[in-house]
Amino acid sequence: MSSVRPNIAAMAGYVPGEQPQGGKFIKLNTNENPYPCSPAVERAIETVLRTGLGKYPDPMATAFRARAAQLLSVGPDWILCGNGSDDILTIVTRAFVGQGDLLRLPYPSYILYKSLAEIQGAQAEEVRFQPDWSLGDDFARPAHRLKLAFLPNPNSPSGTLLPPARVAELAQALPCPLVVDEAYVDFADTNCLDLVRRNEKVLVSRSLSKSYALAGLRFGYVVAQPQVVRELEKVKDSYNCDALSIAGATAALDDQAWLRENRAKIIATRQRLYEGARQLGFDAARSQANFVWCPHAKVPVKPLYERLKSQGVLVRYMNYAGWGDGLRISVGSDEQVEACLTMLKGMM
Repeated sequence: MSSVRPNIAAMAGYVPGEQPQGGKFIKLNTNENPYPCSPAVERAIETVLRTGLGKYPDPMATAFRARAAQLLSVGPDWILCGNGSDDILTIVTRAFVGQGDLLRLPYPSYILYKSLAEIQGAQAEEVRFQPDWSLGDDFARPAHRLKLAFLPNPNSPSGTLLPPARVAELAQALPCPLVVDEAYVDFADTNCLDLVRRNEKVLVSRSLSKSYALAGLRFGYVVAQPQVVRELEKVKDSYNCDALSIAGATAALDDQAWLRENRAKIIATRQRLYEGARQLGFDAARSQANFVWCPHAKVPVKPLYERLKSQGVLVRYMNYAGWGDGLRISVGSDEQVEACLTMLKGMM
């Protein structure tokens, strides 16, 4: 269509992981939580449904901001909510990055970042991770029209984590804001929230999709200093979070006992997945997320992905130009992970 902006026509667009609408699969491809969410979430949503959906939701998700502020020891005005953390990433990109500007991201990492730059008519600059998944000083070097940098931490696909002290060094050296994407941080040993208090340029985005088992609800948020949040508010859609998601997300935060129990189960199964993959010869990275990255030096992995799929197990095959390919396997239940490893053992 000739009326479409040239940069939109030229881009491939972000392709999400497979979400089969028919058949029965063990889904280990999109990092969903295998367990039911907190019962408190269901009760909160039922209350909203009884009240009715005829009125617009709270545009600022005030109840969630208040509860999150208590948990994170910040003021409510340090928090902005979104329709999943992808919405937050979009808001931040729209606020900071214009046509012809530069957005920096590590490579390999979350492929949506590049799409967000392309939508803005901006350039995405990829800075390679080191072979051990550390990040060199090149990530923080000044560059013409550099307006924003994204850092997934823990990273996808590797599940690896940069220590907060290293992130602080990079943030200090960067001439632009740094978004630390902590979508998987509830499964990690540490986080970068304290950096937000110390540096206006640092923003931390988070999601309830993974650790709270609410991928279908679509709710995320960003923590930033209030003067930054006020600017981001101008960019978000008027009612970007619906009444059901606000109620459910707030109730999820209220049930921290559920989160602690779920986190412990995921981490224990993650260790079994990691050890099983290593025994099969995969060069699996030690993960701080709810998935394990599994490249293999001797066995082509794409046929493994295809054979698993044919047998009803979905994992994510990912191929990064100049880096290599691998299987990103989500941490499912013990039974799901055991089934996947058993099938892989029979294929190797």
